[in-house]
Order: sequence, then structure tokens, then C-alpha cells
Amino acid sequence: MEHQALTAIIIFLVIYALIISEKIHRTIIAIIGAVLMIMFGIVNQEDALHHIDFNTLGLLIGMMIIVSITAKTGLFTYIAVKAAKLAKGDSVRIMVSLLLITAIGSAFLDNVTTVLLMVPVTFSITRQLRVHPVPYLITQIFASNVGGTATLIGDPPNIMIGSAVKELTFMDFIVNLSPIAAMIIVVYIPIFIWIFRKQIRTTPELQQSIMALDEREVLSDRALLVKCLSVMGITIIGFFLHQMLHLESATVALAGAFILLLLTGEHAMEDALSKVEWTTIFFFVGLFVLVSGLVETGVIAELAAKAMDLTGGDLVLSSMLILWMSAIASSFLDNIPFVATMIPMIQEMGNMGIENSEPLWWSLALGACLGGNGTLIGASANLIVAGLSGKEGYPIRFVTFLKYGIPLMLISIIMSSVYVYLRYLV
Repeated sequence: MEHQALTAIIIFLVIYALIISEKIHRTIIAIIGAVLMIMFGIVNQEDALHHIDFNTLGLLIGMMIIVSITAKTGLFTYIAVKAAKLAKGDSVRIMVSLLLITAIGSAFLDNVTTVLLMVPVTFSITRQLRVHPVPYLITQIFASNVGGTATLIGDPPNIMIGSAVKELTFMDFIVNLSPIAAMIIVVYIPIFIWIFRKQIRTTPELQQSIMALDEREVLSDRALLVKCLSVMGITIIGFFLHQMLHLESATVALAGAFILLLLTGEHAMEDALSKVEWTTIFFFVGLFVLVSGLVETGVIAELAAKAMDLTGGDLVLSSMLILWMSAIASSFLDNIPFVATMIPMIQEMGNMGIENSEPLWWSLALGACLGGNGTLIGASANLIVAGLSGKEGYPIRFVTFLKYGIPLMLISIIMSSVYVYLRYLV
């Protein structure tokens, strides 16, 4: 093995281990790793910039701006209160309603943004019902990762795959991934009801207190709401049509974001930009450069060759290997750096003789997104919910989540294996 390739592997593994340990913020570690790749001459600065996927970054930034402005209108709280009232204040029905809102929101807003909006609303409703909030939050973690699987913009791994594989459109993700995501949610709901039914019992009097809430009071700015809904609708239509219009998804998202800023006035701009999760954006930047070191030194090509040897280039075996490997790895590692490493490997496998690589991409998306449900550290949305819950005095323990996470994750991956096989490989 060449000296540079060995150096790249050592830097990558050390940085990866530090990211997993969470002793230092992952963004700081990722940027340091990127700088080391350049300092040791593994990639030069110009090549490193070429490896940064600005389409992924632009899409994330655009959607974060749109959602941060929309949140000011009270729309998301309105939806949650309305759903609780439609459930007649019944605690089990409310759990299912919030779960479904989280799943749908995660598909079209992105799962991290959705849980940030849903957790405060959940605490407000559970206080009213005087029930333990953790069962509601755990179900929302699962819903966010399953719902985020369904679309191009729902979960960072999908954004990264869509950006890397230009042939895959926004509509392709919905057509190929939303059916299995919906099936998994349908299977999960009765399981959640059975698991948590005793923990979330309430009284008829407290149910009536939910019915007494006026959801219209939370809509603070109706004029802004009309602007936000209009721009959000146009943006989502843009995602459906982006390939026909010859526009990248980042262009659509950023256009929507800055049209909304134009309509709301420049006074809203600084506040909206401050709500962008810049730490996540810079984490992506560091990660792309870190992985570029493995690409430029041929390490990724070597891994792809090993995978091809293992499966003999067989599409069924390759798809199942990627699906299960992605699910298990994403349960214990953050799925973002894992997917960043897998994308060039699958591209290389396509160059080595697998003619139809589409099942490989859907296997990666399903494995990475659904595998995030395995443990509390499997996905960013999990950690955000756990952090917010801990601040409210209701910590979600790693082991507590694990006893639900691993069995439910395995159910979803078994279902996905059957789905991928029957739809693409028979």
C-alpha cells in the first residue's frame, strides 16, 4: 500500500473514532481532519474544493431558512393542537397523530428540522395530559427516520445520494422509497400502541382540557403564513420538476428561501440566517474533504474491488450486502460520514461491471436512514430529541432506547430486504 494511502486511512480512522467518541464536537474534528488531509499533501486545496458537494449544502441551507421563517407563524403548533383535538384528547390517538405528523413533516421538511419543531409541542400537550413524554418522543424519533427515508430532502443520506447520482430525481425517491416507508409506519403503529399503552394513560378530565384549547390562537402572523405556504408550495413543485427545468435541487431550495426573504423584508434575513445549523453545514464540508483523501489515493476503489470479489459482482448479493452493512453501521455510527464513504464505493462498483446500480443506491438509502433507528447515536434527529428531552428533565437513556431500537430497526430492514428483492431483483 502506498505511503499516502496509508496516511489517508490513518487520518480517516482517527477522525472517525473521535467523531464517534463525542468527546469533542464533531464539526471541529471533521474540519481538523480535512485540514490534515491537505497539510499532508493527500489532496491539494483545489481538489478538496471540487470534492465538496455544494448541492447538498445548498439544499440544506435553503430548507433551513424556509422552515425557520415558517415556524414564526405558529403553523406547526397549530397542526399539532388540531391533531390532538381531532383525536378527542385520547392519549394513544394523540401519540399516533404526532407520530404521523412527524413522519410526513420529515419527508418534506427534513427530519432534523421536524423534530426541532415537534418536541416543544409534544411537551406542551403531554403536560396538559399529565402523561410521561418519553414514549411520545421515542415514537417520533422512529417516525422521523422512517419518514425522512421517503424523499430526496427528508434525511441527509438521501440528499447526499441524490446529489451524487444526477439521474435520480425528486420523484424517483418518492416512487421508490415512499411505499416501503409507508408500510414500515403501518407496521410500527400497532407495535407502539402495544408497547406504550400503559405508560400514557390519562383521565377524561384531562382529555377535556385538550379539547378546550383554541388552535387558532397560536397562529401569530397570518399574512406571513400565506407567504410561507405559497413559497413552500412553489418550492416543492420545483423539486418535482427540477430535472425537467434543468435545475439542481439546491438551486430550487435557495431560490425559494431567498424569495421568501424578499417577501418578508430584510429585517427577517439576519434572524433566518442565524437559525441555519452552520455547525452541521461545516461538518459536511469537513467530511467531504476527509473522504476525498480516500478517493484520491485509491482506497475507495480498492474497497469496491473487495466488495465485488465478495459478491462476485452479483446484483442480489451486492444489494443485500449494502443494505445490511449500511443498517448495522448506521446504528452505531452517524449515518452521514458512513454514506459519504459509501457513495464513491458504489460509484466504483458501477464502473467495475454492475450495469444496473439503481438497486444499490436504494439499498444504501434504506439501510442508512432506517439503520439510524437502531441506537440513540444512529442519527442526528435521535440526538437532538434526546438532548431537548434531557433539558426538560426527562433523559432518554441509551440502553432504554436500545431495547426498542434494535428490534424495530431489524423489522424495518427485513421488510426492506423483501421489498428490494421483489421490486428490483426478481
